[in-house]
Amino acid sequence: MYRCFLAAKLHRMVVTGADLDYVGSITIDRNILDISGISPGEKVLVADLASGSRFETYVLEGERGSGTICVNGAAARLVSQGDRVIVLQFVWVETGEEPPVPRIVMADDRNLEPHLLST
Repeated sequence: MYRCFLAAKLHRMVVTGADLDYVGSITIDRNILDISGISPGEKVLVADLASGSRFETYVLEGERGSGTICVNGAAARLVSQGDRVIVLQFVWVETGEEPPVPRIVMADDRNLEPHLLST
């Protein structure tokens, strides 16, 4: 049997854009991806702190050092630029295996200088 655990959390990131005409996904600064361990193409859960909206999507790599957190496609209707979001990565672990210690990443008001709170 497998169980699902939190592996990484991007906490209170600021939405820098919402592009309705894009095919879909969330674009995240490469620096933030590197620190969190989240990979391009990976499914994530996004929660908007302003609206309470929650949605699943996949990750696209954004320009390194840009601070980009851009919600694309239909989900762009669920957020507004400047909203704070939480991005959650989950992993499946076989029963009996140790679950991961979640990596919690925070950044400043421009999503620059991301840092790990826990490892």
